[in-house]
Amino acid sequence: MPKMKTKSSCKKRFKVTAKGRVKAGQAGKRHGMIKRTNKFLRTARGTTTLSAPDEKIVKSMMPYSR
Repeated sequence: MPKMKTKSSCKKRFKVTAKGRVKAGQAGKRHGMIKRTNKFLRTARGTTTLSAPDEKIVKSMMPYSR
């Protein structure tokens, strides 16, 4: 059986944690910061874990992640 391929876009954007959750960068911070509230900017720092349905999609594209 041949090896399955990992989506290159996914391996660049996501990491799988030790517990199997998918970690991703926060969305909505590329441009247009002037219209965002300070509260939004504070809470959107760093990374976040994906929701279960999104996690399922990403994991299907990364067959060899933990």
